[in-house]
Amino acid sequence: MSRQVQCVLLGTEAEGLDRPPYPGELGQRIFDNVSKLAWQKWLGHQTMLINEYRLTPFEPAARQFLETEMEKFFFGDGSQAPPDFSPESQ
Repeated sequence: MSRQVQCVLLGTEAEGLDRPPYPGELGQRIFDNVSKLAWQKWLGHQTMLINEYRLTPFEPAARQFLETEMEKFFFGDGSQAPPDFSPESQ
């Protein structure tokens, strides 16, 4: 049986992650409170942020920005897309 968590993003009990997805205290909070589905939603949002802001993830400033946005996405008021972002129509 898979590990279940009360997901802070979805507001329901759902399948939890297999291991902390990020180092440190933030990674442990995510492991304890975020479902696999919510983590996938973050990965999509993170990709959009990287592309729209043209971030280079190995740069310390970009990593700090993404960590701050991750914390807001799961535990704050949410991470917003850039003001001029327009998702492509499918």
